[in-house]
Amino acid sequence: MAKKEEQTIFDKLPSNSSIEKVLKRISIIVIVVAIFGIIVFAFVMGNSISPYDPNNHETIVFKVESGWGSSKVIDELAEKKLVKNAFMVKLYVKFNPQNNIKEGTYNLNQSMSVIEIFKTISSTDSIENETINIRFIEGKRYADYMKQLSDVLKLNYDDVIAKTKDKEYLETLIEKYWFITDDVLNTKLYYPLEGYIFPDTYNIRKNSTLEEAMDVFIGELGKKLESHKAEIESKDMSVHSLLTLASMVELEAGKGNVVVNDVTYGQREAVASVFTNRLAINMRLGSDVTTFYAEQKTFQEGLTQAELDKCNDYNTRGMCVKGLPVGPICSPSLQAIEASIKPADTKLYYFVADKNGDLYFAENETGHQRNINYLKSHDLWG
Repeated sequence: MAKKEEQTIFDKLPSNSSIEKVLKRISIIVIVVAIFGIIVFAFVMGNSISPYDPNNHETIVFKVESGWGSSKVIDELAEKKLVKNAFMVKLYVKFNPQNNIKEGTYNLNQSMSVIEIFKTISSTDSIENETINIRFIEGKRYADYMKQLSDVLKLNYDDVIAKTKDKEYLETLIEKYWFITDDVLNTKLYYPLEGYIFPDTYNIRKNSTLEEAMDVFIGELGKKLESHKAEIESKDMSVHSLLTLASMVELEAGKGNVVVNDVTYGQREAVASVFTNRLAINMRLGSDVTTFYAEQKTFQEGLTQAELDKCNDYNTRGMCVKGLPVGPICSPSLQAIEASIKPADTKLYYFVADKNGDLYFAENETGHQRNINYLKSHDLWG
C-alpha cells in the first residue's frame, strides 16, 4: 500500500474562490450598512432642518447679538425652540457655512425651516430695518407733517416740535446743509423748519430716530435744490427767501396756464411774476394766504378784517410787512420753487381768484378792479 501524503497548513486554508465569496459577502454587508446609514442620516438631517412645527405661525422675536457665530446662533435658536436638533444643525452648517449672519432683531416662527431661518437672519429684514411709507403733500404745513411723522414713528408730537425748534439742533443742520442758514434761528418763526421738508413719498425705517428721519426729508430738498444752486446764488435772494416766496406761490397758484401778451405761462410762473414785480418796487404783497398762516387758520375758517389788518411778521395783508413774510408758510413743490427761481417775464402786479380757484391777472389797479367787478357780476366772486 502506498504511503499517505503528508498535509501542510496551507492545504487546510480555504480556496481562493471561497475567500472571494466571503469578501463579497462582507462588502455587500458594508455597502448595505453604509447605504442604510446614509438613509438614516439623511432622514435625521432632513428632519432636523425641517420646521419645528409646520402649523405654528406665531411670531417669535429672535435677536442676533454682535459677535455671535453660527454655533452660538444655533444654540439660541434651539433654546427658543426654533430648531429641533442643535447638533445636527451645526453639522449641516459645517458643510453649508453661514457667513452672512447679521446682527439684529428678527421675526421668526416655528413653521420656518432652518434654511428659511438662516436666509432671514442673513438678510436686511431685521426689525431694525423694517420700513414704512410716509407721504407729505405739497402745500401742507410743517405742523401737519410733524403730526404724520409722530404717528408713524410713535413719537410724542410736542417733543418732536420742541426738538425741531431747539437752537442746538438747528445749528447742527446749519453746519450740515449748505442751504440752511441762520435765518432759521429767527425767534419770530412759528416753526424754524417750515418749508425745509420736501413734499414727497418717503420710505423710512420704522425704528428711525427723529433726527434720522429729518435728515431724509431735508436731504431730499437739498438734492432738488442742488441742480439750481448756481441760479439761486446768482439771484439777490437767500434760499430762505426763495422757499418763502415759493410757499406763497404754491398756495396762491392753480395748475392751469395763463396767456400774457400772447405768451403762455403756468399759473405758478405768473403768480411768482406778480410777487417779484411787487418786491422790486417795494410794494406790499397783500397775500391772504400769509394771513391764514399768521393766524394759524385753515382756508375753510375764513378771516376777519381785524385779522387781515393785524401787524404780524407773516401777514402781508397788514401794513407792517412790505416784503416777504418772515419765513415759509408751507412746503412748496419743486414746480413752485422753480417758478420762484425763474418767474414769468411780465408786467403783472395783481391777481384775484374766483370761487372756483381760477386766477385773473392785471397789470394795474384799474384792470384789477375790472376783474373783480366781472367776477361779482357773473356770480364768480368767492
